[in-house]
Amino acid sequence: MTPEVIKPAVRTEKITYAIRDILLVAEEVAKTGKEMLYLNIGDPNIYDFEPPRHLIEASYDAMLRNKNGYAPSSGIKDAVEAIRNEAGRKGIKNIHDVFVTHGASEAIDICLTALVNDGENVLTPTPGYPLYTAISAKLSAYENPYYLDESNGWQPDIEDIKKKINSKTKAIVLINPNNPTGSLYKKEILEEIIKLAEENNLVIFADEIYDKLLFDGQKHISIASLNSEVPCITFGGLSKNYMVPGFRIGWGVISGNEAKLKDYLSAINRILRSRLSANHPEQYGIKIALEGDQTHLVEAMKKLQVRRDITFEMLNQVEGISCVKPEGAFYAFPKIEIDKPDIEFVSGLIKETGVVVVHGSGFGQVPGTHHFRVVFLPNDEILRKAYQKIGDFYKKFTA
Repeated sequence: MTPEVIKPAVRTEKITYAIRDILLVAEEVAKTGKEMLYLNIGDPNIYDFEPPRHLIEASYDAMLRNKNGYAPSSGIKDAVEAIRNEAGRKGIKNIHDVFVTHGASEAIDICLTALVNDGENVLTPTPGYPLYTAISAKLSAYENPYYLDESNGWQPDIEDIKKKINSKTKAIVLINPNNPTGSLYKKEILEEIIKLAEENNLVIFADEIYDKLLFDGQKHISIASLNSEVPCITFGGLSKNYMVPGFRIGWGVISGNEAKLKDYLSAINRILRSRLSANHPEQYGIKIALEGDQTHLVEAMKKLQVRRDITFEMLNQVEGISCVKPEGAFYAFPKIEIDKPDIEFVSGLIKETGVVVVHGSGFGQVPGTHHFRVVFLPNDEILRKAYQKIGDFYKKFTA
């Protein structure tokens, strides 16, 4: 007798995560013994980057002092105060709550869960990090993507945002610096978004996990620093700026009009309490990370600047590939002129060359365009080798 099949929830059918999903192809190719060059995942520790020593020592010391039980639901006092002070240094005022989570991803999940009902929507950037669409699918919310303008350095397209706002729109997401494009948003664009949020009673979700990884002397502007009344949640964490993605330590900073936020704050805290706490000993690294020596960032940016330039120059040398110069983070999102889906290009690239990148459609893109995302964390030699292989494969693919 055939057992009755257990059927998963329908909402899971729409949950995808291109960054990890493409590894299924890569793993099969790796089994053949082919040399693999991984340019697909933003984990600095896989490459030649290390976290600051004092961050590791503070966390290790907490473990030795047996800080291994549950932490307060919103985070330990020293960590919360350090995050609040960091937000103040960024110019954020009118802060009502700060909470520590299992990476910024959990903070985002909690805040979306506390806000969005079935059939409602959140404006998410396209291209953008696939986490947001995955969470929306889980919540039975519908996707409401707005486009970033490639011809304008991947800045948010304000006119497109205006067209997408409707009566069911609850929030707008900004990823700044952006993943996957590396774009850094201009002050005038941020001010336009604030205006739209105020006019339409939207919460701004400001994902600023890469805010210290900037090129060419650029300065990051936190959108919450430009208006102390607009409801805004600023997300950050240790993963990228401090090179410890495996610690899974992130946070949210809630600012804006207190009367507007009162009920929403209560809902967020109910969820925080229900999942107990974030990792405890690692939270003791937050204060020393944010307030201690920052020279690891100087060294990291020296490497990344060179690797960004290699990426920009070599990819743009291939006829049919064009790449906007990234201004922050460690990603580039080159456009490819092809007449087939970009996942076919990427799958073929992996199978033939062993170079692992992520298809642009996994992040969203303007219909009719094709892209792929590269991570330029690997050393110069690996990048040059990978880009040469990409160029050679592209010529063959389009012949």
